Amino acid sequence: MKLVVLVVVLVAGVLADKKPLVDPPVAILHSEQHHPDVTGAHSFDFEAENGIKLHVSGSQGENGGANSIGYWSYPLEDGSVASLKFVADEFGYQPQSDLLPVAPEFPHPIPDFVLRQIAFAEAQRAQQSREDYSK
Repeated sequence: MKLVVLVVVLVAGVLADKKPLVDPPVAILHSEQHHPDVTGAHSFDFEAENGIKLHVSGSQGENGGANSIGYWSYPLEDGSVASLKFVADEFGYQPQSDLLPVAPEFPHPIPDFVLRQIAFAEAQRAQQSREDYSK
């Protein structure tokens, strides 16, 4: 009897994981890879039927690391396209995209509560310095 219950529980668990396919599979229109050769050159291209695109190419950097350039894009629900271009080299990862947040220009106005906190911290440091000096 315990064996039957165990088998029923296992079968129920397996069947519970079989969720219906909500979105049909997406066709891959293009997929090409060029693996590193003796110079370290490599590239990867991918495009799917739903508009997703990815391209990366690169080579060995002067300092031994891999240098890469590339882009990716995909369609958004509103019909626009999200995209990002990048360079990755000795100077780090340098993405460019309208999707990325932009910091406010400096100098920007500093809120009063921040200025008060800075003044308070400076007063505490000055008091501590006077106490340390008098010892």
